[in-house]
Amino acid sequence: MFTNLHDRKDSLGLSYRNEGKVDSVFHSHAYYEIYYFHSGSCNYLIGGNIYMLQPGDLILMNGMTLHCPKVDTAVPYIRTTVHFEPAALKPYLELPHAVNVLQPFQELKNCRLTLRGPEKEEAERILHEMSIHGKTDGLIAYNRLHLAFLDLLYFVHEQCRRTLRAGREFSSEKEKHVQRIVSFLEERFADDLHLEHLQKHLNFSKFYLSKIFKEITGLTIFQFVYRRRINEAKTLFLHNPGHSVTDVCLQVGFKHLAHFSRLFKQQVGLTPEKYKKTVREQLSS
Repeated sequence: MFTNLHDRKDSLGLSYRNEGKVDSVFHSHAYYEIYYFHSGSCNYLIGGNIYMLQPGDLILMNGMTLHCPKVDTAVPYIRTTVHFEPAALKPYLELPHAVNVLQPFQELKNCRLTLRGPEKEEAERILHEMSIHGKTDGLIAYNRLHLAFLDLLYFVHEQCRRTLRAGREFSSEKEKHVQRIVSFLEERFADDLHLEHLQKHLNFSKFYLSKIFKEITGLTIFQFVYRRRINEAKTLFLHNPGHSVTDVCLQVGFKHLAHFSRLFKQQVGLTPEKYKKTVREQLSS
């Protein structure tokens, strides 16, 4: 399960073969993440992409991107996640002949690697090795864990080059159609959207589009739009603390402040005013 490396203050966290329940809610975080799918039934929505996962799929996540898994709870859901702070890799990146293993996260932001055969076996071997060292005390185990993690990053870097050359493939027509919907919404989420806009742009009936979007993501189209707007509002408060709540409300696409405030509190747990105040206090501390 989650390993915080011998009670040290560390920038690396490993959750190996986690079978626990997951909340299918959109979230974001400041650290980078490597997610590996062992088994189950999961569709993963990350920013502007939807992925219907198969065992052996590995996802890179630039954590600030809004992401959410839709899991079939009738099937055991097993995954491994590795969280890390990119700044902690600086000593390794400064070694002679080092490769910038952060490049895939920096340039691709979020990416799925479809690992099969020997590549799948190698990824699982490295993750298992990390798990063993992560549960062992002592400096030797601590350093071997970090070396295994670095090996994972080099493996990922190599696989990303192959993926970029090959291009992305979709596992089904539905996934392809939902990807087009998500891409459209990512570009237009702050606009005055109606299902008729999607129908006209994508050349499918609004009823079909609503049905497959809900089936693949677990959300209605407008649930996705509202959550995307709230996440954008959080980002604006963080980077532009001088903006008023009303300005942010209008910028992200809401027409009514009351509607924005109600949805913001539902998703974040704080009113926009309290969230803005908290951000300002954190930035000034």
